[in-house]
Amino acid sequence: MEQFAEQLLNGIQFGILLFLIAAGLTLIFGVMDFINLSHGSLFMFGAYFSVQAQKVTDNIFFTLLVAAVGVFILGLLIELLLARRLYKRNHLDQVLVTFGLILLANESASMIWGSVPVYSTIPDALEGQVMLPLDIPYPTYRLVVIAAGIVVGIALFVLIQRTRLGMLVRAGATNRETVATMGVNISLIYTIVFAVGALLAGVAGALAGPLLSVQPGMGETVLILSFVVVVIGGLGSIRGALVAAMLVGVLDTMGRAYLREILSTLISPAAASDAGPALASMLVYIIMALVLFFRPEGLMPIQKR
Repeated sequence: MEQFAEQLLNGIQFGILLFLIAAGLTLIFGVMDFINLSHGSLFMFGAYFSVQAQKVTDNIFFTLLVAAVGVFILGLLIELLLARRLYKRNHLDQVLVTFGLILLANESASMIWGSVPVYSTIPDALEGQVMLPLDIPYPTYRLVVIAAGIVVGIALFVLIQRTRLGMLVRAGATNRETVATMGVNISLIYTIVFAVGALLAGVAGALAGPLLSVQPGMGETVLILSFVVVVIGGLGSIRGALVAAMLVGVLDTMGRAYLREILSTLISPAAASDAGPALASMLVYIIMALVLFFRPEGLMPIQKR
């Protein structure tokens, strides 16, 4: 029971990180119809910025602030100098250009920080474990990641659902032409959405820094899973991204932890040892295929009008 609860919480924590990345990705994709493959690179830079900030202090709020502001500025620069020139181009052009940004970002990170992985440290105040109900110990920092993700998710929900800016974003996602004819500065809305999406990726990178090795190219793996989350949840849907991220995070973690043991009850242990990890790595993609078959628009799509 203790191991199961720990793995479940690990899955939730992984899902929180995926949600932070996918929320920005689904906003950019859903509102602008823009495919940004370099979104994972913003996650990477958020992790690197947090490592740099830790050289000044191990205060988690300071490191998150540095990562958020730094990646927000990067997002602004990418949108102003490059992305806005591609909105009216086809998706192939967007993919090619943003893939080039991935290569540029990885080489830049190698030149600045080196190609050897670096490790962000857990703040001293957050080391150790917390005793949860049923006498289940769990690392304090991972609980903080879950709590921080929940806070950011609530703030994002309030921004999108309860503010004028959020109303304009939702309107732009459903019918951008009508919003433009009403005199709304769509270019400004696009810039804000792109930068906020970058900020969310940067915060996720800063939170993931102490849990992963920080190195060039670390954003590509989470980018693929984030696209899976966006597809499962529904393009442009924040609620869908949250539900899908929790689903993917828990299934991926539980599959890697228990699928081998489950298969060993059905087939030989040697075959289970080979098939278990392979099937676990495929599990989220199988779920995505099933969702696309039965609900091509995703689990919780935004309603087009």
